[in-house]
Amino acid sequence: MTKTDLQGRMTYVNDVFLRVAGYAERDVIGKPHNIIRHPEMPRAVFGLLWREIQAGNEIFAYVNNLASDGANYWVFAHVTPTRSRGRIVGYHSNRRVPDPAAVRAITPVYRQLLEEERCHSHPVQAIDASTQLLGAVLGDAGVTYDQFVWSLAGVSA
Repeated sequence: MTKTDLQGRMTYVNDVFLRVAGYAERDVIGKPHNIIRHPEMPRAVFGLLWREIQAGNEIFAYVNNLASDGANYWVFAHVTPTRSRGRIVGYHSNRRVPDPAAVRAITPVYRQLLEEERCHSHPVQAIDASTQLLGAVLGDAGVTYDQFVWSLAGVSA
């Protein structure tokens, strides 16, 4: 579990996060959460995540994270805004071990998004293009992102 400020800098991390990610607390507090963004994780998914939580919504997502030793580890993340007196003051992320079948199902989708992102030299263009592709993939399947994620978890949204 981690908590961040509005800019995504870590303000709290629990022992499980530190153990799995391979960091000491002093190495991550105050640092951007994206230090654990694995290069094989599509930026479009993080763009969607940020849009949702900044709008005050929760989101669930399969995330491929980067440990301090360069290894990857998959999580099923639940990210929510943290509120105080009705205002968003930060974000809170709980993670669970994902079902291996869900990871196998999401991997080709993420690979397709990454291939699209790599076709564009400018990060904003890359995110826009892969976001459009994600929308098309979901549209072709006739589902929302939430429905897609929950279907991989074996739950109907």
